[in-house]
Amino acid sequence: MEKWLSIIGIGEDGAAGLSSAARALIADATLIAGGARHLALVGATRAERLQWPSPLTDALPRLLAQRGRPTVVLASGDPFFYGVGELLSRHVAPDDMIVIPAPSAFSLAAARLGWSQQDCALLSLHGRAFERLTPHLQPRARIIALSWDETTPARIAAHLTARGMGASALFVLEHLDGPKERVREARADAFALTDVAALNTVAMEIDAAPGARVIPLAPGLPDDWFENDGQITKRDIRAVTLSALGPRKGETLWDIGAGSGSVSIEWMLTHSANRAVAIERDEARAARIGRNALALGVPDLDIVIGAAPQALDALPPPDAIFIGGGANAPTLDAAWQALPTGGRLVVNAVTLETQTLLSQAFADKGGELTHLQIARARPVGRFHALDPGMGVLQWRVVKP
Repeated sequence: MEKWLSIIGIGEDGAAGLSSAARALIADATLIAGGARHLALVGATRAERLQWPSPLTDALPRLLAQRGRPTVVLASGDPFFYGVGELLSRHVAPDDMIVIPAPSAFSLAAARLGWSQQDCALLSLHGRAFERLTPHLQPRARIIALSWDETTPARIAAHLTARGMGASALFVLEHLDGPKERVREARADAFALTDVAALNTVAMEIDAAPGARVIPLAPGLPDDWFENDGQITKRDIRAVTLSALGPRKGETLWDIGAGSGSVSIEWMLTHSANRAVAIERDEARAARIGRNALALGVPDLDIVIGAAPQALDALPPPDAIFIGGGANAPTLDAAWQALPTGGRLVVNAVTLETQTLLSQAFADKGGELTHLQIARARPVGRFHALDPGMGVLQWRVVKP
C-alpha cells in the first residue's frame, strides 16, 4: 500500500511557502484535516475538510477510516516538535506517512534573535501547565516558549518579577514568517505591551537578582520552600535519600507517606520526563503537596489520598519506591511485590520500632543499612556547640 497520510507543516505565509511536493499532495488529497487557521491558510481545494474537534483525539476515527486514500494533515511548522505528529504516529506506522516539516516557531524565533537553539530551553505552554516554566528559570538562561494565548507574555513577566527576575528581557514574537510578523522587547518588571496577538512565541533572557528564587540543579531544596506541618524529610536527609533512590530519565517513583511531597517533587525536578505518585492519607497534607508541586514547577505530580498498602492498588508501575512515613510490615511487603527486577526501595526510619523492622528486612533481603544524623551549631552562652538531630536509619535495596 502506498503512503496514504501526509503530514505537512505550514507557516504563516500559507500555500505560497509550501514546496511543490507539498502542494501536489494537497491537490491530490481526498481529505484535509487541520485547525481552522491551517485550513484557511491553504486556500481552496477539492478535498473534503475536517477541522480539528476538541479534544483532537475525537478526529482519529475519521482520519483512520481514510486508510488507503490520500489524506493530508496540516500542522504548524514542524509537526514533530510539540505538534500533532507524535499523536498520529501512535496510530499510523512510519511506512504509511509522508512528513514535510516547515520551520518551527522555535527555529524562527532563534533566527530573529540570533540565538543558538542548542543553547536554549525550548518549551510549550500551549495546552500544558504554565508552572512547567519554573525549573528552567536559571541565571543567564535563554528560553523560547510557545504561548497559550495573548495573555501568556504578561503572565510570564509577572511570574519572573515575583521570583526576583524582573530585570529579565522578554521578546514577544507574533505571527512569525507571515505578513503580520512583529517582534517586540520589554523588561519583565516593566512589561506593558498591549495588543498582543493570540499566536505568539515568547523568548526570555533570564537576569536573576541576588536572592532570586532559583531552583538548584542538585537535590536538597531549603525546607522552608515547602509548605509543611513538620512532616517533611529534612533538607540534608532528603539529599541523601534522592541519591539513594538514583532517579533516571523517564522513571516513576512511589512516595509513600509523602507528607509535604518534598521527595517526590525533587524526584521530578531531576528530569522533566520523570513521574511520581505521592501517596498521603491526610487530606490537608495532600492539598499541601499539590500547592508545593505548583510552586516548584512540577504540576504533573500525581497525588493519591489514601493509606498504604490499600492505596497502592492500580497505581502505575514504579521504578523506585520511597517510604518516609508510616512504614510497617504490610506496606513493606506490598512495596517489594510491586517493584520490578532492578527496582529500588528506600525506607527512612526514626522510631525504634520501625528501625527494628528495617533491620529484619536487611537481614532477609540484603541491601544497604545506613545510619544518618545531622548536627547543627547552636549558641551555648558565648560559644557554640553542635546540636544533633534525630538519627535516621535508611535501608536501600535493589530487587534482584
